[in-house]
Amino acid sequence: MENGAKIWSFKGNEELQSASEKTVRGFLNLLMENLNKDDHRPTVPLGHGDPSAFPSFRTTVIAEDAIVDALRSAKYNCYAPTVGILPGRRSIADYLSRDLPYTLSPDDVYLTIGCTQAIEVMLTVLARPGANILLPRPGFPYYEARAACTHLEVRHFDLLPENGWEVDLQAVEALADHNTVAMVIINPGNPCGNVYSHQHLNKIAETARKFGILVISDEVYNHITFGSNPFVPMGTFGSIAPVITLGSISKRWSVPGWRCGWLVTNDPNGTLRKSGIVECIKGCLDVSSDPPTFIQEDFFSKIINIIREAADLCYDRIKEIPCITCPYKPEGSMYAMVKLNLCLLEGIGDDLEFCLKLAKEESVVVLPGMAVGMKNWLRITIAIELSSLEDGLGRIKAFCQRHAKKE
Repeated sequence: MENGAKIWSFKGNEELQSASEKTVRGFLNLLMENLNKDDHRPTVPLGHGDPSAFPSFRTTVIAEDAIVDALRSAKYNCYAPTVGILPGRRSIADYLSRDLPYTLSPDDVYLTIGCTQAIEVMLTVLARPGANILLPRPGFPYYEARAACTHLEVRHFDLLPENGWEVDLQAVEALADHNTVAMVIINPGNPCGNVYSHQHLNKIAETARKFGILVISDEVYNHITFGSNPFVPMGTFGSIAPVITLGSISKRWSVPGWRCGWLVTNDPNGTLRKSGIVECIKGCLDVSSDPPTFIQEDFFSKIINIIREAADLCYDRIKEIPCITCPYKPEGSMYAMVKLNLCLLEGIGDDLEFCLKLAKEESVVVLPGMAVGMKNWLRITIAIELSSLEDGLGRIKAFCQRHAKKE
């Protein structure tokens, strides 16, 4: 005690606070705090991954009616099995099996609170002393944040912009060792907007088999494709190496607030069951929360033509901004990765400073590349109203012209 004051024995978890600062939300909160309250123009959110607020992206009425019917049926007011209710798991198994060379069983499907809980479960299951996981750079920073919470060592392999953001498989081979448990791919890509070919995915599976690791395939944006490469699920290659597929209804159906995701074992050879991974997944779900039962009831569909149009618009407008280049036109997901040329700008030191000043001066929020592992790049969200996207890109152009170095 000091001056009679009680000294308490508890305090906040500093590791958790540090991990949370690495997330997309952490960066977006920082940028939102920097907005100019005196700027009466509407804020253009080009850094977010939630299109549901925009009228063009409202989910189908069929989906809304299905939820209302499920809620009013009174069949889903009870606790659900920790793996998810059978009709929901069967629907997802049937849906995903359409694109696979084998048929999934409902027992291969585990329902989660969005894809974020699926990530939490898998990284918790794989964490053991000395283990490491291979993550893409750039990628989705929630993986790094969760790995930090579970004390799972992270090793990064690069994605190659000059090759359509394909995985640098030579880097994967150099990084993997006897303590490597898995590698993560995101397809269609966040933040790069790329879609992997059948041939490239086959090479990834062969590489994973060579090192005896499983592939975690984040397919939240499955079938949101609008370029030359069709979406091919990584589970297609489950007979080569075991694959864990992560997904959700959040993006394709524009309902991230409904919080329904899944974790699926693509493992026709039974490797995950023999190794104890399946039982660990069930055990982890036994001690965690479940998604609402009425959300688990059914599936829905959504068109993507507006995102294709937005990708074209974004790619064309960026060509008009000298200090920004887009090496790869988006073909999937909801994002474009663009590179900053800081040599052409005055008084801007890096991508975070660019984004902070852009938010303050133009009320445009863009995610700095450092948030996804690529310093001096930017991630631009294209899943917003076309008029807002054009307005935001116009403001970015004006900002760059104002901060351009004088010749």
